Amino acid sequence: MEALRIEPTDDSPLVILNRETGQFEISGKSMPEDILEFFQPIQEWLNNYQSHPLEKTIFNMKMEYFNTASSKLLFHILMTLKKIDQEGHDVLIRWHSPDDDEDIQESGQEYADMTGLDFEFVLYED
Repeated sequence: MEALRIEPTDDSPLVILNRETGQFEISGKSMPEDILEFFQPIQEWLNNYQSHPLEKTIFNMKMEYFNTASSKLLFHILMTLKKIDQEGHDVLIRWHSPDDDEDIQESGQEYADMTGLDFEFVLYED
């Protein structure tokens, strides 16, 4: 399965989805103009990954900022990961956030509550 890498811009995050290395990451700011166009290849890749996932998937979310539209699509990504988890594979979400950004921290907690996935919260100094 070919890796997906999308380089960041001022309005969109870095995306790394690599089954071979087990590296899964979305980081940065997410407020792309055409949100569906940006997230479509990510969702397609994860849908394909769902049919042959690794035994353990660790997905790093390192969001600095995301708008409401991105929030909804991040939720869809997490729900795809939830399906993988329900199929008997371990899924861990590492939610990275600045130690002084309560909004990002609360968003991570809300996603954890809504999905029931295993979340690990990682705080760092901004």
